[in-house]
Amino acid sequence: MKTVQLSGSPRANVGKTDAAALRAKGMVPCVIYGGGEQIHFSADARHFKDIIYTPDTNLVNIEVAGKSYRTVLQEAQFHRIKDTLIHADFLLVTEDKPVTVQLPVKTVGQAEGVKAGGKLNLKMRKLKVRGLVSKLPEVIELNVEKLSIGKAIAAGDINIEGITLLHPKNISVVSVDTTRAAAIEEAPATAATPAAAPAAAAKTAAAPAKK
Repeated sequence: MKTVQLSGSPRANVGKTDAAALRAKGMVPCVIYGGGEQIHFSADARHFKDIIYTPDTNLVNIEVAGKSYRTVLQEAQFHRIKDTLIHADFLLVTEDKPVTVQLPVKTVGQAEGVKAGGKLNLKMRKLKVRGLVSKLPEVIELNVEKLSIGKAIAAGDINIEGITLLHPKNISVVSVDTTRAAAIEEAPATAATPAAAPAAAAKTAAAPAKK
């Protein structure tokens, strides 16, 4: 996984009043936990571009009061109306302790079903996984080349060494769905056979009876 940087300032006071004052200055109250004592700090809201406002999932190296903390974002809270970031929780990570994160999904190749007129449908853009930091990829790549119309890749079909997917095995991640154009192409071939019988019956009825 890629690592991004974030600089923070220690919070002298922790409470609603202090948090509101920080937000008024464009700062975001944050906390780091997982290492025993919680570390409360604030960071400039503009510096969360590569942490919150990105499709990627990154490790976050946080600098607070001269100390460095390797973390992953665990939760972000937003204002109900303004939709601005108002709080962020980070989990301290180590090489020997598994963590839970959301990893983006990327499809690779062109599906057979798409070539036949179907539509590729990526139902889950991120997957919740658990594993050691050293085992976590930047993205989960799914090869869809062999997917025909009506077929899908489920969570149970995805195997990544050292990583556990935290989803039901039967949940569909990506599929190739039929389209109206594909359905129209199949319809004439299906309808041709039944139509032949009535035509033959009509021809027989029109023939004169033998005396």
